Amino acid sequence: MRVSPKITQVLAVTVLGAATILTVAVLVFVIVFVLVKGLPWVDWEFLFSYPQDMGKSGGIFPTLVGTFLLPLLAIAIALPLGLGTAVYLTEYTRETQLTRTLRFGTDCLAGIPSIIFGLFGFIFFVVKLKMGWCLLSGALTLAIMVLPTIIRTSEEAIRAVPNAYREVSFSLGATRWETVLKVVLPNALPGIVTGVILSIGRSIGETAAVIFTAGSSLRMPMSVFDSVRTMSVHFYILAREGISNENAYATAAVLIISVLLVNLAAYTMMHRFIAKRSK
Repeated sequence: MRVSPKITQVLAVTVLGAATILTVAVLVFVIVFVLVKGLPWVDWEFLFSYPQDMGKSGGIFPTLVGTFLLPLLAIAIALPLGLGTAVYLTEYTRETQLTRTLRFGTDCLAGIPSIIFGLFGFIFFVVKLKMGWCLLSGALTLAIMVLPTIIRTSEEAIRAVPNAYREVSFSLGATRWETVLKVVLPNALPGIVTGVILSIGRSIGETAAVIFTAGSSLRMPMSVFDSVRTMSVHFYILAREGISNENAYATAAVLIISVLLVNLAAYTMMHRFIAKRSK
């Protein structure tokens, strides 16, 4: 018995719409639940004071600073490497077995659990290189962890730039590097920024890799060789040890708001850049 195309269309729209609504509902429920539990405990004193009694009282100012310093340093390390790799694979090499192997290895690296990266960072940076638990050890570990995301998203964004743009640039006498720098990368910027945003979000919310490499000191980091605690690690310790459920929820609420603000700022900057280029 042949099903009518109209019925198939209605069923497909219904199933896909239900899946979308369910996904959004779960996301909204998690965000609202954490904010309702945590926001009543958030005030200026909580944000800008130091933790007391291992976080049972006081605020989260050092962890707030560490939450932004660690991902920024990690992105500063990973972005040049990832973007350079993507440009080389797309603009300076042909499709060979070597490039396919590199892409396969990058995809495999992206699927490795974060705790494995943390164990590697602990053994290599903390122990072998004797850097200790510090901001730099954590940033290097996070940089390795987000590198596959930056490479793959940047590579796809660069591939999406029409070849006609390159041909016009070459016909005007531009070198390949000038074409990449002035034509390809500006047009691929939205996709590159998307990869950076995903990497920042993963870095901000990371716990296992950070606690193995950056430590969990509640003091304000004064250099890259100081131990640091992020909000995600602070929340994990407060919740696991049962130190303070109120401060744990409040920290989680601030963490969610911080991620949303970072994403909003990045997307706003990206759209303003695109609008400026389109004029």
